[in-house]
Amino acid sequence: MKVLRLFAGSLIFSAIFAASAFAQATETVKIGVINPFYFEQEQGGIAKYINALKSLDNEFKPDNQKLQTLVNRINALKTEIETLQKQNGTVPVKAEDVNKKIEEHNRLARELEFQKKDAEARFESRQRVVMGPLMQDIGKAMQEYANQNGFSLILDASKLDNAGLVLAFDRKLDVTQDFIKFYNARPAGTASANQ
Repeated sequence: MKVLRLFAGSLIFSAIFAASAFAQATETVKIGVINPFYFEQEQGGIAKYINALKSLDNEFKPDNQKLQTLVNRINALKTEIETLQKQNGTVPVKAEDVNKKIEEHNRLARELEFQKKDAEARFESRQRVVMGPLMQDIGKAMQEYANQNGFSLILDASKLDNAGLVLAFDRKLDVTQDFIKFYNARPAGTASANQ
């Protein structure tokens, strides 16, 4: 008798779990794909994102100009050295003069490398400060967008593509432009804090 009750009890649990699994299987899963590359597009991008990038570019413009000036000086010295070395006896050239130019070239190349690494480190640090809160706001807005539009899952197309995980997908899943319109239409700071 106990075996019969145990068997009946397990049949009831099995039926409950099967019904639960069937109910879950019949739910519709809505998936969207967003490509963040389009956030920075001048036409049709996220205005705050574009403005933040422009602000960073303007802030580091003097550094870029300084680096470019160094590159130009290095290239000019390289050309000068090559010209002097090609003369090879047709015009008297002191080896000492050539060596000085080579030393100057090498010194400037080291200086360029140092200044480039320094500028990159400062840029990355500043980028985290400027873009970090914005990226958090975009993330909150994306959650809000997903909730309002019934998405179970929104995927980052650029990361999937870089990892080689997507070979093809239906373009109807791409909600990038719709999300950008949603985000740009929101007043500042409207992403729900509890999302």
